[in-house]
Amino acid sequence: MIDDETPVLDNHLHLDPDNHRGIDAVSDFARLGGTHLLVVNKPSWNLGVEAETGEDFRPVFERTLEIVEAANEELEGRAWPVLGVHPGLISRLVDDRGYDADDAREIMQGGIDVAAEYVANGEALALKSGRPHYEVDDAVWEASNAVMHRAFERGAELDCAVQLHAEASEEMTEVTNWAEDAGLPAHRVVKHYAGGRLEGPIPSVMSEKDRLEVAAERGEPFLMETDYVDDPDRPGAVLGPKTVPRRVAWMLENGLDDAVRIAHVETPKTVYGIDTVETLERP
Repeated sequence: MIDDETPVLDNHLHLDPDNHRGIDAVSDFARLGGTHLLVVNKPSWNLGVEAETGEDFRPVFERTLEIVEAANEELEGRAWPVLGVHPGLISRLVDDRGYDADDAREIMQGGIDVAAEYVANGEALALKSGRPHYEVDDAVWEASNAVMHRAFERGAELDCAVQLHAEASEEMTEVTNWAEDAGLPAHRVVKHYAGGRLEGPIPSVMSEKDRLEVAAERGEPFLMETDYVDDPDRPGAVLGPKTVPRRVAWMLENGLDDAVRIAHVETPKTVYGIDTVETLERP
């Protein structure tokens, strides 16, 4: 069982109140003991935005802020927005819309710059970027890495974390070296959809038992997530919103109290500077 003093954070999920469950998903999370959320904006094209400039991402970010405000009404802790540009956009721009890789890079870097404005004024907690997790040509790969570099630069300027969507790997120290070269410490780089073992970024571990067991055994900083997509067309694509609190209860039942504290108290404070204990107000 999860006691009243244990924060439970899902580090990466999406909410779509316009087209699917939205706040109902937050209610499910909270009802099982979930307290804190990091809500990442959905890919821009999922919200009907086909960006041509960085400014075109602004409605996507604004809608995410509205969703987070509503989520805060449901939680005994709180939610924070994570804003940025999904790296898969580059393929839509190049393959579907006819942009060359350099022009696509400029659009996406512009979106990162706009997302950074929200962090700068305190409306968002962190940035999201990355690179395709599938095979692309050299020009697209280089452009994607340049977009990620821009996110690191903005993160360094703002002293905020950057969540990465990237290829599956257990070794990404090259990426954190790039971040550090830009002035962003490695502990502010988070690899979303991670396994339990990762060198370089902080792993945001998909909350499957086998991955969590590996992370717990390592004793290193990690976070937990579902990557819930809130998409009626992909109901079984990833984990549901109830998963993190269920896994936390399972971890506590199996004596993994230290791992729960690492994932839900210590690592969020180290990576994002948030205090999940102080922001928890259970009745």
